Amino acid sequence: MAKVGYVRVSSVDQNTERQLDGVKLDKVFTDKVSGATTDRPQLIAMLDYVREGDCIVVHSIDRLARSLVDLLALVQELNAKGVHVHFHKEKLEFTGDDNPTQHLMLSMMGAVAQFERSMIKERQKEGIAKAKEAGVYKGRVKTVDDDAIRAMVASGVSYRKAAEELKVSLSTVQRAMKAA
Repeated sequence: MAKVGYVRVSSVDQNTERQLDGVKLDKVFTDKVSGATTDRPQLIAMLDYVREGDCIVVHSIDRLARSLVDLLALVQELNAKGVHVHFHKEKLEFTGDDNPTQHLMLSMMGAVAQFERSMIKERQKEGIAKAKEAGVYKGRVKTVDDDAIRAMVASGVSYRKAAEELKVSLSTVQRAMKAA
């Protein structure tokens, strides 16, 4: 039986030290992406790695998922494989046993994590609106200017290839070309 840790922080510059501090683990998977997305490379790697009898240790429920639907699906998928999920901070373990109390606790704690995420997004939206009113908010700084995009497309490169090479989205290339 392996004890596997999953650590997630929302951005690259955040520190992972406080999560799972002092917990003895056989292997740790760490993602530095938003919990709002299920596109997390290390989460996917961990799901492939764990086997029946293993125990996944996560600092807290909101580190595994910010959506109740995603949380329930992940825990259910892991339990179906015979993998236990332990949330260190909440001192809760989900084993897959047909336990009504476990189901209730997971649903309640997952709903709190989802609510917390919704409140963060709402406050962010309010802050951006106020900043725009004050003329302070100008949006995200462009990583590639429109002239560079236009030059690449003018040299015969397709929109899709230009987006890939400049590491921007296809819609960014399309907007730059439309503005020309």
